[in-house]
Amino acid sequence: MSTAVLVAAVVGGGVLLLMRRLFPRQKAVKLLRYPADTMRGKTVIVTGANCGIGKALAGELLKLQARVVMACRDQRSAEEAAKDIQKQAGPAQGQVVVKHLDLASLTSVRTFCEEIRQEESKIDVLVNNAGVYQCPYTKTEDGFELQLGVNHLGHFLLTHLLLDLLKTSAPSRIVVVSSKLYKYGQINFDDLNSENNYNKASCYSQSKLANLLFTLELARQLEGTGVTVNALTPGIVRTRLGRHVQIPFLAKPLFYLASLLFFKSPLEGAQTPLYLSCSPEVEGVSGKCFANCEEEELMAKATDDRAARRLWDISRRMVGLAN
Repeated sequence: MSTAVLVAAVVGGGVLLLMRRLFPRQKAVKLLRYPADTMRGKTVIVTGANCGIGKALAGELLKLQARVVMACRDQRSAEEAAKDIQKQAGPAQGQVVVKHLDLASLTSVRTFCEEIRQEESKIDVLVNNAGVYQCPYTKTEDGFELQLGVNHLGHFLLTHLLLDLLKTSAPSRIVVVSSKLYKYGQINFDDLNSENNYNKASCYSQSKLANLLFTLELARQLEGTGVTVNALTPGIVRTRLGRHVQIPFLAKPLFYLASLLFFKSPLEGAQTPLYLSCSPEVEGVSGKCFANCEEEELMAKATDDRAARRLWDISRRMVGLAN
């Protein structure tokens, strides 16, 4: 009996040590506190608000009395999430509106934006949060590789179609959720749609690099309009984003344990987008990237003006905005 306990202790200790190396424990995240009426009278659109970071962010904004538009592909899941965050927000809360938005369909994006223009008098904050991660090769309704289509092109069109309303609502903000995995990506201008060669990890990184280049060029074009745009990298967060990643059955319990010990919770992951949505500290700041509520220094490929403009022009043609 004692031998078995000793072996279990040694193996368990070895596993935890390995997990520490694979997933270094992140600094404790300090949860932000703002006056309860900080977002009263403000309208915020959050894509992918039915789960993970998006849901946590929507809940915090609701507590701050914002009118939160939850833009989600899964309507039923979004409605359940809306009920959940309303229960947790307390009596003095804002409003929740659930609307369908499928970023894998440009038709859905256009329909959503048309409804927003008809129903909302202003947009104070647009949070481009929704995303897919390392999925099998799939094409969107419009023929785009899914990760590029949802993570970049869908949000690209969404933002463009809402720009006029954002400008008339100025000062207003756009928040773009990227990822530190952009570091492993390259914009493959010769095969942007990954039709000749598909690597799901590389394509995800490409889409997250595209988010940063989009932020860079959009900030340049929005100078003087009163609309700011900033990106963020949330870190490793316990969400459903990695549902397509294949983990061996026997390793799943260990991975789950590692996620509890070393990953951020969705609420912790939502702190930086909340900061960029609410904080007076970033009033007028644009074209930057943040991590843990602090400005983050990016690699040169994420600040390449020429690549940003080239990607911008190609993206406009792909989503049907170019003449």
